[in-house]
Amino acid sequence: MMLRASQLASPVLCAITQSLIPTLNLSSSSSLSIFQKPASFASFYKSLNPASNSNSFHIHIISRSFTSPKAASFSSGTEGSSPGGGDREILVQHLLVKEDDLNLLSELQRRVSQGEDLSDLAVEHSICPSKGEGGMLGWVRKGQLVPEFEEVAFTTPLNKVARCKTKFGWHLLQVLSEREASLLQDIQPDELHKKMQDPNFHKEAQLIDVREPEEVALSSLPGFQVLPLRQFGSWGPDVTAKFDPQKDTYVMCHHGMRSLQVAQWLQTQGFRRVFNVSGGIHAYATKVDPSIPMY
Repeated sequence: MMLRASQLASPVLCAITQSLIPTLNLSSSSSLSIFQKPASFASFYKSLNPASNSNSFHIHIISRSFTSPKAASFSSGTEGSSPGGGDREILVQHLLVKEDDLNLLSELQRRVSQGEDLSDLAVEHSICPSKGEGGMLGWVRKGQLVPEFEEVAFTTPLNKVARCKTKFGWHLLQVLSEREASLLQDIQPDELHKKMQDPNFHKEAQLIDVREPEEVALSSLPGFQVLPLRQFGSWGPDVTAKFDPQKDTYVMCHHGMRSLQVAQWLQTQGFRRVFNVSGGIHAYATKVDPSIPMY
Protein backbone atom coordinates (compact mmCIF):
# COMPACT_ATOMS: atom_id res chain seq x y z
CA MET A 1 0.00 0.00 0.00
CA MET A 2 1.02 3.54 -0.27
CA LEU A 3 1.63 4.95 3.06
CA ARG A 4 2.52 8.28 4.38
CA ALA A 5 4.91 9.99 6.66
CA SER A 6 6.71 8.08 9.34
CA GLN A 7 4.67 10.06 11.82
CA LEU A 8 1.52 8.23 10.80
CA ALA A 9 0.91 6.05 13.77
CA SER A 10 -0.63 3.34 11.66
CA PRO A 11 1.27 0.09 11.15
CA VAL A 12 0.34 0.21 7.52
CA LEU A 13 0.82 3.88 6.81
CA CYS A 14 3.84 4.83 8.82
CA ALA A 15 6.46 2.33 7.88
CA ILE A 16 7.24 3.70 4.45
CA THR A 17 7.07 7.41 5.01
CA GLN A 18 9.44 9.92 6.42
CA SER A 19 7.89 13.08 7.75
CA LEU A 20 9.29 16.33 6.52
CA ILE A 21 7.41 18.27 9.18
CA PRO A 22 8.40 17.26 12.70
CA THR A 23 5.45 19.09 14.26
CA LEU A 24 2.84 17.43 12.08
CA ASN A 25 1.68 14.31 13.89
CA LEU A 26 -0.64 12.13 11.85
CA SER A 27 -2.45 9.31 13.53
CA SER A 28 -4.07 6.29 11.97
CA SER A 29 -5.18 2.83 12.93
CA SER A 30 -2.06 1.08 11.71
CA SER A 31 1.53 1.92 10.84
CA LEU A 32 1.86 0.92 7.21
CA SER A 33 3.00 3.59 4.84
CA ILE A 34 3.95 3.45 1.19
CA PHE A 35 5.07 7.02 1.26
CA GLN A 36 8.71 7.77 1.90
CA LYS A 37 7.79 11.41 2.47
CA PRO A 38 4.47 12.92 3.49
CA ALA A 39 2.09 12.32 0.64
CA SER A 40 -1.05 14.18 -0.09
CA PHE A 41 -3.96 12.87 1.90
CA ALA A 42 -6.82 14.84 0.45
CA SER A 43 -8.28 16.42 3.53
CA PHE A 44 -7.66 17.08 7.17
CA TYR A 45 -10.10 15.29 9.39
CA LYS A 46 -12.41 17.71 11.15
CA SER A 47 -10.99 16.76 14.53
CA LEU A 48 -8.02 18.95 15.40
CA ASN A 49 -6.45 18.53 18.81
CA PRO A 50 -4.07 21.26 19.97
CA ALA A 51 -0.96 19.96 21.69
CA SER A 52 0.60 21.50 24.75
CA ASN A 53 1.65 24.68 22.95
CA SER A 54 0.29 26.78 20.10
CA ASN A 55 2.93 25.66 17.63
CA SER A 56 2.29 21.94 17.76
CA PHE A 57 -0.86 20.07 16.82
CA HIS A 58 -1.99 16.50 16.40
CA ILE A 59 -3.81 16.49 13.09
CA HIS A 60 -5.89 13.54 12.03
CA ILE A 61 -5.85 13.12 8.28
CA ILE A 62 -7.97 11.01 6.04
CA SER A 63 -8.25 10.87 2.30
CA ARG A 64 -11.36 11.34 0.20
CA SER A 65 -12.23 10.28 -3.28
CA PHE A 66 -11.43 12.78 -6.02
CA THR A 67 -12.99 11.17 -9.04
CA SER A 68 -14.71 8.03 -10.17
CA PRO A 69 -12.41 5.61 -11.97
CA LYS A 70 -13.03 4.92 -15.61
CA ALA A 71 -13.38 1.39 -16.89
CA ALA A 72 -10.33 -0.55 -15.83
CA SER A 73 -7.87 -2.29 -18.10
CA PHE A 74 -4.79 -4.14 -16.95
CA SER A 75 -1.10 -3.50 -17.23
CA SER A 76 2.11 -5.10 -16.07
CA GLY A 77 3.28 -1.67 -15.01
CA THR A 78 6.07 -1.54 -17.57
CA GLU A 79 4.31 -0.83 -20.83
CA GLY A 80 3.48 2.50 -22.44
CA SER A 81 4.67 5.93 -21.48
CA SER A 82 4.79 7.15 -17.94
CA PRO A 83 1.77 9.18 -16.84
CA GLY A 84 3.94 11.19 -14.48
CA GLY A 85 7.43 12.37 -13.76
CA GLY A 86 9.41 14.63 -11.50
CA ASP A 87 7.31 17.61 -12.62
CA ARG A 88 4.03 15.69 -12.68
CA GLU A 89 1.67 14.35 -10.07
CA ILE A 90 -0.58 11.32 -10.36
CA LEU A 91 -3.82 10.47 -8.54
CA VAL A 92 -3.64 6.88 -7.28
CA GLN A 93 -5.96 4.39 -5.65
CA HIS A 94 -5.05 0.86 -4.59
CA LEU A 95 -5.83 -2.12 -2.45
CA LEU A 96 -3.41 -4.21 -0.41
CA VAL A 97 -3.49 -7.89 0.57
CA LYS A 98 -0.99 -9.96 2.52
CA GLU A 99 1.98 -11.52 0.78
CA ASP A 100 0.53 -15.01 1.15
CA ASP A 101 -2.86 -13.94 -0.28
CA LEU A 102 -1.84 -14.08 -3.92
CA ASN A 103 -4.89 -16.17 -4.76
CA LEU A 104 -7.11 -13.47 -3.29
CA LEU A 105 -5.26 -10.82 -5.30
CA SER A 106 -5.82 -12.78 -8.52
CA GLU A 107 -9.51 -13.16 -7.70
CA LEU A 108 -9.86 -9.43 -7.02
CA GLN A 109 -8.05 -8.61 -10.25
CA ARG A 110 -10.45 -10.90 -12.12
CA ARG A 111 -13.42 -9.16 -10.53
CA VAL A 112 -12.13 -5.74 -11.57
CA SER A 113 -11.67 -7.01 -15.12
CA GLN A 114 -15.34 -7.99 -15.07
CA GLY A 115 -16.43 -4.48 -14.20
CA GLU A 116 -16.28 -4.17 -10.41
CA ASP A 117 -14.75 -0.98 -9.02
CA LEU A 118 -11.33 -1.22 -7.45
CA SER A 119 -12.49 1.25 -4.80
CA ASP A 120 -15.37 -1.00 -3.75
CA LEU A 121 -13.08 -4.00 -3.48
CA ALA A 122 -10.59 -1.95 -1.45
CA VAL A 123 -13.27 -1.15 1.11
CA GLU A 124 -14.10 -4.84 1.45
CA HIS A 125 -10.71 -6.54 1.21
CA SER A 126 -7.77 -4.13 1.56
CA ILE A 127 -5.65 -4.24 4.72
CA CYS A 128 -4.43 -0.68 4.12
CA PRO A 129 -5.98 2.08 6.28
CA SER A 130 -6.89 3.81 3.02
CA LYS A 131 -9.65 1.20 2.59
CA GLY A 132 -12.03 3.53 4.40
CA GLU A 133 -11.64 5.95 1.50
CA GLY A 134 -11.89 3.36 -1.22
CA GLY A 135 -8.12 2.96 -1.40
CA MET A 136 -7.57 6.56 -2.45
CA LEU A 137 -4.00 7.71 -1.82
CA GLY A 138 -4.27 11.18 -3.28
CA TRP A 139 -1.91 13.16 -5.51
CA VAL A 140 1.71 12.03 -5.36
CA ARG A 141 4.92 12.75 -7.23
CA LYS A 142 8.14 10.85 -7.76
CA GLY A 143 10.25 10.49 -4.65
CA GLN A 144 7.30 10.16 -2.29
CA LEU A 145 6.59 6.44 -2.70
CA VAL A 146 8.45 3.28 -1.88
CA PRO A 147 10.49 2.33 -4.98
CA GLU A 148 8.58 -0.84 -5.93
CA PHE A 149 5.21 0.89 -5.83
CA GLU A 150 6.50 4.05 -7.48
CA GLU A 151 8.08 2.21 -10.41
CA VAL A 152 4.75 0.62 -11.31
CA ALA A 153 2.59 3.65 -10.56
CA PHE A 154 4.59 5.98 -12.78
CA THR A 155 4.83 3.56 -15.71
CA THR A 156 1.24 2.35 -15.81
CA PRO A 157 -1.05 4.08 -18.35
CA LEU A 158 -4.01 5.99 -16.97
CA ASN A 159 -6.95 3.88 -15.77
CA LYS A 160 -5.15 0.57 -16.22
CA VAL A 161 -4.94 -1.67 -13.17
CA ALA A 162 -1.52 -3.07 -12.31
CA ARG A 163 -0.17 -5.29 -9.58
CA CYS A 164 3.06 -4.99 -7.65
CA LYS A 165 4.68 -6.36 -4.52
CA THR A 166 6.25 -4.41 -1.67
CA LYS A 167 7.34 -5.44 1.80
CA PHE A 168 3.76 -4.79 2.90
CA GLY A 169 2.26 -7.36 0.56
CA TRP A 170 0.59 -7.38 -2.88
CA HIS A 171 -1.07 -4.31 -4.35
CA LEU A 172 -3.55 -3.67 -7.10
CA LEU A 173 -3.23 -0.04 -8.15
CA GLN A 174 -4.88 2.30 -10.62
CA VAL A 175 -3.73 5.76 -11.74
CA LEU A 176 -6.86 7.85 -12.23
CA SER A 177 -5.46 11.18 -13.37
CA GLU A 178 -2.33 13.28 -13.82
CA ARG A 179 -1.48 16.97 -13.57
CA GLU A 180 1.40 19.42 -13.43
CA ALA A 181 3.05 19.35 -10.04
CA SER A 182 1.99 22.14 -7.73
CA LEU A 183 4.46 24.59 -6.22
CA LEU A 184 5.15 24.92 -2.52
CA GLN A 185 8.01 27.10 -1.35
CA ASP A 186 9.07 29.48 1.39
CA ILE A 187 9.00 33.22 0.87
CA GLN A 188 11.30 35.42 2.93
CA PRO A 189 9.73 38.30 4.90
CA ASP A 190 11.59 40.98 2.93
CA GLU A 191 10.40 39.53 -0.37
CA LEU A 192 6.82 39.42 0.90
CA HIS A 193 7.15 43.04 2.05
CA LYS A 194 8.21 44.13 -1.45
CA LYS A 195 5.26 42.35 -3.01
CA MET A 196 2.85 43.93 -0.54
CA GLN A 197 3.89 47.41 -1.68
CA ASP A 198 2.26 46.72 -5.06
CA PRO A 199 -1.45 47.68 -4.90
CA ASN A 200 -2.28 44.90 -7.35
CA PHE A 201 -0.73 42.27 -5.09
CA HIS A 202 -3.69 42.25 -2.68
CA LYS A 203 -6.09 41.87 -5.61
CA GLU A 204 -4.22 39.01 -7.23
CA ALA A 205 -2.94 37.07 -4.19
CA GLN A 206 -4.66 35.30 -1.29
CA LEU A 207 -3.24 35.90 2.19
CA ILE A 208 -4.05 33.53 5.05
CA ASP A 209 -3.03 33.87 8.71
CA VAL A 210 -3.52 30.61 10.64
CA ARG A 211 -2.75 32.00 14.09
CA GLU A 212 -5.31 32.18 16.87
CA PRO A 213 -7.45 35.33 17.34
CA GLU A 214 -5.63 36.30 20.53
CA GLU A 215 -2.32 36.22 18.64
CA VAL A 216 -3.66 38.28 15.77
CA ALA A 217 -4.89 40.84 18.30
CA LEU A 218 -1.29 41.33 19.41
CA SER A 219 0.21 41.81 15.95
CA SER A 220 -0.95 41.42 12.37
CA LEU A 221 -0.30 42.32 8.75
CA PRO A 222 -2.87 44.02 6.51
CA GLY A 223 -4.77 41.93 4.00
CA PHE A 224 -4.44 38.57 5.74
CA GLN A 225 -7.63 36.61 6.36
CA VAL A 226 -7.55 34.86 9.73
CA LEU A 227 -8.25 31.12 9.63
CA PRO A 228 -7.17 29.77 13.04
CA LEU A 229 -5.64 26.34 12.80
CA ARG A 230 -7.49 25.18 15.91
CA GLN A 231 -10.74 25.99 14.14
CA PHE A 232 -9.81 23.96 11.08
CA GLY A 233 -13.00 21.93 11.31
CA SER A 234 -15.10 25.02 10.64
CA TRP A 235 -13.26 26.36 7.59
CA GLY A 236 -11.35 23.41 6.13
CA PRO A 237 -14.25 21.71 4.30
CA ASP A 238 -15.10 24.92 2.42
CA VAL A 239 -11.61 26.19 1.65
CA THR A 240 -11.92 25.73 -2.13
CA ALA A 241 -15.16 27.72 -2.08
CA LYS A 242 -13.63 30.59 -0.11
CA PHE A 243 -10.36 30.73 -2.05
CA ASP A 244 -9.31 30.22 -5.66
CA PRO A 245 -6.88 27.27 -5.99
CA GLN A 246 -5.45 28.85 -9.14
CA LYS A 247 -4.29 32.05 -7.38
CA ASP A 248 -1.02 32.50 -5.52
CA THR A 249 -1.71 31.78 -1.85
CA TYR A 250 0.47 32.98 1.04
CA VAL A 251 0.20 31.39 4.49
CA MET A 252 1.59 32.88 7.70
CA CYS A 253 1.72 32.03 11.40
CA HIS A 254 3.94 33.01 14.33
CA HIS A 255 7.17 31.21 13.41
CA GLY A 256 6.34 29.40 10.17
CA MET A 257 5.56 25.87 11.32
CA ARG A 258 1.76 25.89 11.57
CA SER A 259 1.60 27.75 8.26
CA LEU A 260 3.78 25.07 6.66
CA GLN A 261 1.33 22.39 7.75
CA VAL A 262 -1.58 24.29 6.23
CA ALA A 263 0.41 25.14 3.09
CA GLN A 264 1.12 21.46 2.47
CA TRP A 265 -2.52 20.60 3.05
CA LEU A 266 -3.63 23.30 0.59
CA GLN A 267 -1.51 21.57 -2.04
CA THR A 268 -3.51 18.40 -1.55
CA GLN A 269 -6.68 20.40 -2.15
CA GLY A 270 -5.50 21.46 -5.60
CA PHE A 271 -3.93 24.84 -4.81
CA ARG A 272 -1.33 25.32 -7.54
CA ARG A 273 1.05 27.90 -6.02
CA VAL A 274 1.40 28.09 -2.24
CA PHE A 275 3.96 30.16 -0.33
CA ASN A 276 4.83 29.72 3.33
CA VAL A 277 6.03 32.91 5.04
CA SER A 278 9.41 31.81 6.38
CA GLY A 279 9.80 32.56 10.07
CA GLY A 280 6.24 33.88 10.29
CA ILE A 281 5.25 37.27 11.57
CA HIS A 282 8.05 37.10 14.14
CA ALA A 283 10.65 37.12 11.36
CA TYR A 284 8.73 39.83 9.53
CA ALA A 285 8.86 42.04 12.63
CA THR A 286 12.55 41.27 13.17
CA LYS A 287 13.79 41.73 9.61
CA VAL A 288 11.32 44.12 7.99
CA ASP A 289 9.17 46.17 10.34
CA PRO A 290 10.29 46.62 13.99
CA SER A 291 7.10 48.57 14.71
CA ILE A 292 5.13 45.29 14.64
CA PRO A 293 4.75 44.03 18.23
CA MET A 294 6.55 40.79 19.04
CA TYR A 295 5.26 38.21 21.47
